Amino acid sequence: MLLTQSARSFSALLTRWRFAAGISSLPLPLTPSSSAAAPASAETVWLVPLHEHPWYDHVRLKRVFVADGTRHQVVLVDARKLLACADRDNTDYVLRPVAEWHSGKVRGIREFLDPENSRVPQMPYVTICTRRATGLLGWLGLEREGVVAFRNGQHRARYLADAGARWFPVEVHEREAALLREMCGAADDARTAIRATTFTSDGHA
Repeated sequence: MLLTQSARSFSALLTRWRFAAGISSLPLPLTPSSSAAAPASAETVWLVPLHEHPWYDHVRLKRVFVADGTRHQVVLVDARKLLACADRDNTDYVLRPVAEWHSGKVRGIREFLDPENSRVPQMPYVTICTRRATGLLGWLGLEREGVVAFRNGQHRARYLADAGARWFPVEVHEREAALLREMCGAADDARTAIRATTFTSDGHA
């Protein structure tokens, strides 16, 4: 009887040990604290100040290409230089000055860029190349000038310049980024005037 009780006690102890060992090898479920620790998706937004605009004093712009590996870069440009290069585009898609737009178009782009909107507009997307400059030096091949074409965002670019934006970000393919900086790049002051802020999906900076 004593041997039988010892055997039963040992068997019960062995069973409990196997059960505990089995539980410890199972994957642990995610706890609420683990989920809360996961970072929210974030988006970088550029804040561009406007100096001659009574409706609002800045606009928000985001990238066109956000996925990794898109091979596009953000370049801060001088608004005046960029539009001077854009006016050299010999295609039919060169807009007239904002003062010559009809009132509905002006109101539409103003409402589209309003920073109170929940949707953040995309920055202009451009391409750039060079051609011989006019004049003797150009004909001799000693001077070249930039030519910018808008793939998207020409209305907002011209409106921003008219509203007093000295600089703003645009997106360009990486192979043209150096040329764009050379021809239209913003002054060093632009890096302090234009702030790039990261917002999470819940709207917090």
